[in-house]
Parts: sequence; structure tokens; C-alpha cells
Amino acid sequence: MKWIVNTMAGLVLAGGPTAAQEAATAKAEFVNMAGERNGSATLTGTKDGVLIELEVTGLPAGQWVGFHVHETGKCDAADKHESAGAHFNPGGKEHGYQAANGPHAGDMPNLYVGADGTVRAQVFNSAIRLGEGDSDVIGRALMIHGGADDYQSQPSGKAGDRYACAVIVKG
Repeated sequence: MKWIVNTMAGLVLAGGPTAAQEAATAKAEFVNMAGERNGSATLTGTKDGVLIELEVTGLPAGQWVGFHVHETGKCDAADKHESAGAHFNPGGKEHGYQAANGPHAGDMPNLYVGADGTVRAQVFNSAIRLGEGDSDVIGRALMIHGGADDYQSQPSGKAGDRYACAVIVKG
């Protein structure tokens, strides 16, 4: 009988994934400067950060554009997406990979836009999380700017206008 109880306990423990084992997910629907849907992103939480996979159209063709997490989950085209606030910066760091006290959590590498005006990318950010603590980005916004981030100018890298914005929601 003892063998049966131990075997059953092992089966329960070895069964399907628990909520703690499942990857946290989120999604985001991009809107352009006119408020029209122009892309989407899927975010997958890992033990070391968040993987963001995105596809966005209608961007400046053949150039690098800035990509950030912004602090406020609001994408209002009427105010050119200024409603999304500043870059997400829970640690109070400087902007940019080349800044002495940077980067902050919202900093991510520039993305290259193809000749058709579409960016397709996978970006990993180790400074953010989905549903965990101060670095949680659920309810915040992803932003694609019209120009490249210079990785050092304060407070936002001189990346230009906010071309596409997406509120991050739990997947």
C-alpha cells in the first residue's frame, strides 16, 4: 500500500504544468499616428526577462527606428501618443546603452524597417517582467519612434515622433 501512495504522489507532482511553471504572456495591438491598427506584438515572460515578437507596418522604409517601453498604457493618436508618457524607468536610471548610469528598463535596441515599411523582429529585454514587481510592463505601452535612438541623449535618445503605440495587456 505504501508503494501505491508514493506512486500516486509522484504522478500528481509530475503531472501537467502548474500556473507557476507556465510562461506569462501578454499581447499588444499597435496603432499608428492616425489611430489605425498597424501591427501587433506577443510578449512571453521567461525567468530572465521578456521576449517581444512584433510586426508593424506603415513605418519609415529602409531605416532604423527607436523601440521602447513607455510608462503609461494609453495610445491616443490625437496627442501623437504623448499619452503614453516617458520611457518606463522604475530604477531611475539614465536613458541609453551608452549613458554612464544607463540603460533604464524601457530601453531596447533600434529596429530596422524593411523597404516595404514593415518591421518584423524579436527583441529580448532582461530588465522587464510580465506580472512581477516594479519591472512589470502589463498596462504599459510599447512605442516605435520615427527615427533611430542615439542611445545616450537624455531623456529619450532623440528618436523622434511616436509613429506606433501599443498598450500591453495580459495574454
